[in-house]
Amino acid sequence: MSDRYSNRKIVTNNNSMYEEIIKDRNLNFVNHYMTPKFKYPTIEQRKDLIVSQHIWVTGDRFYKLADKYYDDPKYWWVISWYNQTPLESDVKLGDVLNIPLPLDKVLEIFY
Repeated sequence: MSDRYSNRKIVTNNNSMYEEIIKDRNLNFVNHYMTPKFKYPTIEQRKDLIVSQHIWVTGDRFYKLADKYYDDPKYWWVISWYNQTPLESDVKLGDVLNIPLPLDKVLEIFY
C-alpha cells in the first residue's frame, strides 16, 4: 500500500524566504513535496466502504487509531482526511469519528 507521499510532486524551492536557512545549512536549494489537493470521497465511492465509529476520548491520537484499525500508525492521515479534521486539536472529547474500512479500498479512492 502507498503512503500519503506517493504520487506527490517534488519541487525545488529557492524562494528568497528560505535564503537564510539554505545558507545556514550550507545547501544550494531545498526540495519539498507540493501541497496536495484532497478531494472528499463521493457518495458513490463511500457506498463500498464499511465505516466504524469511534468516540474520541482523552489520550486518543490519530496515529493510535490508525494503529488500532489499520495495524499501521503511518495511516493516521486517512482518519484525519476522511473526517475532514486536519488537526487533532479540531477533535473534541466525545466527538464521533468515522473510521473508513477496509484500508485498501480507502486508498484506492484517495489515489
